[in-house]
Amino acid sequence: MFAIAAETVTSWGLYVLLPVFIAFLFFIIWDLSRKSNAGRAGTFWMFLALGAGFVGFIIKVLIEMAFERWFI
Repeated sequence: MFAIAAETVTSWGLYVLLPVFIAFLFFIIWDLSRKSNAGRAGTFWMFLALGAGFVGFIIKVLIEMAFERWFI
């Protein structure tokens, strides 16, 4: 009845739902730094340490898109 291809589910999950989840995690980091009175330096280090993995993932997706567009 509601047949959805696996590729469609994967692309929605990767390009829509995962960025929403990452944005929510950035909100959690911001809220955690605000509630712990981390200050500017503490907030910076929290975002740097906890957000580095998210930024790495986004860069990986952008590199994959660039390779698909220009090299393959």
